[in-house]
Amino acid sequence: MNTFTKLAGSVALLLAATSAHAEKWDMALAYSATNYHSEIAAEFAAAVTEATGGDLEVVTHPGGSLFGGSEIFGAVRKGLAPIGERLISALGNDNALFEVDSVPFLATGFADSKKLYDASKPALIEALEESRLHFLYSCPWPPQGFYSVKEANSLDDLSGLKFRAYNATTSKMAEGLGMLPTKIEAAELSQAFATGVAQSMISSGSTGYDRKLWEHVSHYYDVKAWLPRNMVIVNGKAWGRLSEDNQAALTAAAADAEAKCWAKAEELDSWYIEQFEANGMKVEKLNREMQAEFERVGAELKAAWLERAGDAGAAVLEAYGK
Repeated sequence: MNTFTKLAGSVALLLAATSAHAEKWDMALAYSATNYHSEIAAEFAAAVTEATGGDLEVVTHPGGSLFGGSEIFGAVRKGLAPIGERLISALGNDNALFEVDSVPFLATGFADSKKLYDASKPALIEALEESRLHFLYSCPWPPQGFYSVKEANSLDDLSGLKFRAYNATTSKMAEGLGMLPTKIEAAELSQAFATGVAQSMISSGSTGYDRKLWEHVSHYYDVKAWLPRNMVIVNGKAWGRLSEDNQAALTAAAADAEAKCWAKAEELDSWYIEQFEANGMKVEKLNREMQAEFERVGAELKAAWLERAGDAGAAVLEAYGK
């Protein structure tokens, strides 16, 4: 056997060994590839792949192409996907603590939202560990505004409007204001408004911009009701299979992604609203009467949440300072 043949054989064995140890993770994402959540997730995935020298390759699947938004949490928990991103408050039926970031008017700006996140993070991680999941990072949405196909100057204006809900809080808020909630995931939003299945919603400027809702919705009210967050989670068994070095690489990349995401959300907040105005939507504040009605329902929902969340919820609010 000549030297070249021996060298070729050695390279083949090395490649085979590397291939045997390399692992690929498909990352399930609910939002479009151009949404900043998905863009930062893609940067996170690339950073992990680079930091592990390809030992762990993370590949993102945006727009619900791997699993729909409502399926991602269960898919990761069952190991059908090793990693994914999910809106935390949509999981309130599993644990009331998951809804804390969507308690109306509890945290209405980025500074308070970050403070609330820090206060609730230990309880969030503990709840996820009970479901055999590992927490990586959390990313906020801009403050929630109210979209409507008509003016909202009184409760009579809202009566009977079909309202797109994405969690229990938005459903109950719609009901408290006299609207009719219907569960619609982000990927189905444009069609829902185009066909009249939805006529109003509370959501961030990001969602409205991504779906070009100015094509169907005439009014945006800058309510700043709350700042919901997404989280990136890993299946517990998949996490446990990683080496300590690869776990450290994921943790470091997650910290960078979280910092970028908070900064990006705050940067884009006012920009989204400017885009609504530029595309013909009427952007304004609720009048005093309607703001009071929104806050009335918000107070009722906060009390109901505290009752469901019990001592654990009260402890989070105490740590938050409210």
